[in-house]
Amino acid sequence: MSINKNIDLQIKTLPQIILGSTSPFRKLLLDKLNIPFTQDAPEIDETPLLNEKPKEMVLRLALKKAKVFTEKYPEHIIITSDQCAVFNDKPIGKPHTLDNAIKQLQQFSDNAITFYTGLVVSNTQTGDFFQYTDTTTVHFRKLSNSVIQNYLEIEQPLNCAGSFKSEGLGITLFKQIDSRDPNALIGLPLIALTDIFYEMGFELPLKRV
Repeated sequence: MSINKNIDLQIKTLPQIILGSTSPFRKLLLDKLNIPFTQDAPEIDETPLLNEKPKEMVLRLALKKAKVFTEKYPEHIIITSDQCAVFNDKPIGKPHTLDNAIKQLQQFSDNAITFYTGLVVSNTQTGDFFQYTDTTTVHFRKLSNSVIQNYLEIEQPLNCAGSFKSEGLGITLFKQIDSRDPNALIGLPLIALTDIFYEMGFELPLKRV
């Protein structure tokens, strides 16, 4: 009984949560934590700085997104994130065309790419502030041209960085994923985010009232 009372108290004092992203993938991920939230789009310039490393860039942009909402949401928990995929020390973009997608996957065949995901959580009610960067490495199988063609025809991931959807059929292209949290690959490291909620005094999962 005392445990339930503590949980109810936590829920009642939980600030409103803002997911600073309109990504449907990040929404689905955050839904897993069973907490109510609202999405809002951060309008920022995401141009990389001169000689900026991808790992530094994703955290800088996540911080920049968080700052956009600081005044707008003065008594909230703001969650922002940014991600960049890297191959041969160069950022990987979205293919946009079938030819580009084929070329990307041919390059990745029997190779590995790295995803850096920056996470920032700002509690504007208490002033608490947290930041985290996840590193996930995806190792690809040796991909035949027919496998590449079949995959792209079925899933058509032309608006996805790297030309694949890890949350979908793209998993068939991998032989191994090195990661603390597979959710980070999709765009939001939920294990680290849960750690942060614990540090703020909210032990997930919470029972909704």
